[in-house]
Amino acid sequence: MDRVKAKKFLGQHFLKDKKIAEEIVNSLTCKNLEHVLEVGPGMGILSEFLLKKDYDTSFIEIDDESVEYLNQNFPEMEGKILHQDFLKMDIQSLEAYNIAIIGNFPYNISSQILFRLYENRNKVKELVGMFQLEVAKRVISKPGNKVYGILSVLIQAFYNTSEVLTLEPEAFNPPPKVKSMVIRLERNDIEKLDCDEKLFFRVIKSTFNQRRKTIRNSLKSLMNITDFQSEYLGQRPEQLSVEEFVRLTNEVKKHLDSL
Repeated sequence: MDRVKAKKFLGQHFLKDKKIAEEIVNSLTCKNLEHVLEVGPGMGILSEFLLKKDYDTSFIEIDDESVEYLNQNFPEMEGKILHQDFLKMDIQSLEAYNIAIIGNFPYNISSQILFRLYENRNKVKELVGMFQLEVAKRVISKPGNKVYGILSVLIQAFYNTSEVLTLEPEAFNPPPKVKSMVIRLERNDIEKLDCDEKLFFRVIKSTFNQRRKTIRNSLKSLMNITDFQSEYLGQRPEQLSVEEFVRLTNEVKKHLDSL
């Protein structure tokens, strides 16, 4: 098998430049990594450089044709290819606790991958991934930016974010209709937020789902705000930092407990 036919329903766009692939793999900086998961290796352009590292690596691929191609062209992958859907993978069942995720992620599931990262933040210490430019900017943007949103707050609560490189559509086959960006997410030192984390998620979701409204009005979908006091009521959610959302969550918790 010479190549894999890109499948639209899987969101496949294969990176062509090996120098860029090597740069992406070298962007993994987390020390003492116990396990690396490559999501969607496709035809192995990143895999080739991962195999040269000392990482204990698994390659998660849902596409039958890609699995066949990888087995034929990378005999050193034997026993390391997991023919399954990453979104259904039980990361918590892995023995390793210093895990990195890397990949040229299918754009149609990129947000879901980030939510999986958030859910498994106790184990996943780093992520280096290719995203649609718009999604990547949303993840790394700071308060006050119009694309700052739910993913920005959730990911930045537990990860330091940075841009690695931006790519034009021509870097892929077939070329997507948008630009792409590789970003790095590195686990910070915060083990647990200083608030009820389930309520933190609900507050973020409630406010950003009505982002054109002020905090005062968007919180009405979460609780009765009569007599609720907060310095953030007149602001919009994109103006609040992670730390301010933590404080707001504690104020909401106190108010709910008093009802």
